Amino acid sequence: MLLRKAIIKDITSIHNILNHFAKEDLLLPRSLSELYDHLRDYFVQEDEDHNKSIIGVCGLRICWEDLAEIKSLAVIKDWQGQGLGAQLVLRCLDEGRSLGIKKVFTLTYSPVFFNNLGFKEIAKETLPHKVWAECLNCPKFPKCDEIALMLDL
Repeated sequence: MLLRKAIIKDITSIHNILNHFAKEDLLLPRSLSELYDHLRDYFVQEDEDHNKSIIGVCGLRICWEDLAEIKSLAVIKDWQGQGLGAQLVLRCLDEGRSLGIKKVFTLTYSPVFFNNLGFKEIAKETLPHKVWAECLNCPKFPKCDEIALMLDL
């Protein structure tokens, strides 16, 4: 396995993985345009043994001077349960620390996974308004059913 920053040639695979889980209502859909615009946010997990295929993805979106979001975490089903998702999140957290980020939040349907990484549940309403800019384009807005969690770095 190779965990690395995403590059242009990864976008189609990232798009396919994220939108597969979006169809199952487990993630929000991401357009190709959005992925190209935010390529630098993403890390990928690559299976070096099978045509270097992308098997997992996770993003770190900078929201404010001291706040970032873990977004779009997905690992294809055949590879789940092997710690790859945790590795992706931890790499994003390391990058956040290196950038001077103090807090990282996530909105998720899998709070136990993030609790195991040290995240604590918070009220969504405590997040700054700037966070909600992306939410305005969400098909679930304003009735978000995701759970908010925060981690102090």
